Amino acid sequence: MYTVKELFPTLQGEGAHAGRAAVFCRFAGCNLWSGREADRATAVCQFCDTDFVGSDGEGGGKFDSVNLLADAIENAWISTSAGPQQRYVVFTGGEPLLQLDAALIEALHAKEFTIAIETNGTMKVPKGVDWVCVSPKSGSELIVLQADEIKLVVPQVGHHALENLMARFEGMDYRNRFLQPMDGLQAKENTELAIRLCQKRPLWRLSMQVHKLIGIR
Repeated sequence: MYTVKELFPTLQGEGAHAGRAAVFCRFAGCNLWSGREADRATAVCQFCDTDFVGSDGEGGGKFDSVNLLADAIENAWISTSAGPQQRYVVFTGGEPLLQLDAALIEALHAKEFTIAIETNGTMKVPKGVDWVCVSPKSGSELIVLQADEIKLVVPQVGHHALENLMARFEGMDYRNRFLQPMDGLQAKENTELAIRLCQKRPLWRLSMQVHKLIGIR
């Protein structure tokens, strides 16, 4: 069984594929935070702005079989697209690798989907995922040291030497490197910080949460 918080067609709002038509499938659950506000202060990841608890969101639910979930993803794509070309699904969470498995990957490839994930990088990525975006969290053990994209949210608790951290990631095999300002009350200051760091270390590019800026999900 797969537990999905929400499933909907949209545009990718962040990173290398910003602006691309996609179906977002947000799995419930995360290994770095329970999702309960009462636990936030003691969680490894304390800044998450996403509700990934339960299965009551748009398009969400409990899917008893891989085919049911694959069909739901296909139907979400068809609802806004004229044909099968460029089918793209993004698995996110929470932490999608708690649920994404070989059977679902195979079923979606059979439907001609390109499969992307947004992961915290603490779990092994199954074979067949076409695009891997890693977003490391301070205080967690990063095991995904090779990916298509790294998206570092700045600043985080524990990021006392950001340039040293960036230099560490520059030595790893990430094809695209992004700094993304943390949202919230300090968003303006965080954006200014990210801009300065991208100018200073041009291997990195700025990623903004475009979906929030234009008012889509």
